[in-house]
Amino acid sequence: MPPFLMRMLLWVRNPPSRNQQIAIAVICGVGLCFAAVEHVFGWPEWLRATRVPHGPRLTFP
Repeated sequence: MPPFLMRMLLWVRNPPSRNQQIAIAVICGVGLCFAAVEHVFGWPEWLRATRVPHGPRLTFP
């Protein structure tokens, strides 16, 4: 049985406390907000990965 199904089964049998449920919902909400902002506005240019040259490049004939 896959691990995520085992985790779901344990949660059904012994659900987390109310505070844990609220914490999980807040964390999921923050993640969804970040994903929505990134989807709407795109990735900022200053966070893009670009290669930085590390000195002269040697070429062999």
